[in-house]
Amino acid sequence: MSYKIKLDTEKLKKELTPLEYNVCLNHGTEAPFQNAFYDSKAKGIYSCKCCDTALFTSESKFDSGTGWPSYFEPICNDVIEEVVDTTHGMRRVEVRCAACGSHLGHVFPDGPAPTYQRYCINSASLNFNEEA
Repeated sequence: MSYKIKLDTEKLKKELTPLEYNVCLNHGTEAPFQNAFYDSKAKGIYSCKCCDTALFTSESKFDSGTGWPSYFEPICNDVIEEVVDTTHGMRRVEVRCAACGSHLGHVFPDGPAPTYQRYCINSASLNFNEEA
């Protein structure tokens, strides 16, 4: 896949924590209930850790009980890319930043109305810009 923003992996290795790098570039995950945004109630915009593309708003965030930040929809459909993931012996749908390809998490069809989607996203893949 060709992305409009090409990531400089050597630069990111210096800028990101080992966990952030593993999640974003190696498609890793972080521990549930032990991450920055799973229980945050602050108002603002969540953006890609690697390229700062706006991805989700706090308005679409909900408590899924999973221990990861969850959203029922992205800011708009063209900011994310969905890719079938068959690792770990199951079929899931991976969510990536459409601008740079950074791994964000997975989407599941068990979220709340109106979309019934649960974008289960790693805090390590996100920046947060709080509303003033």
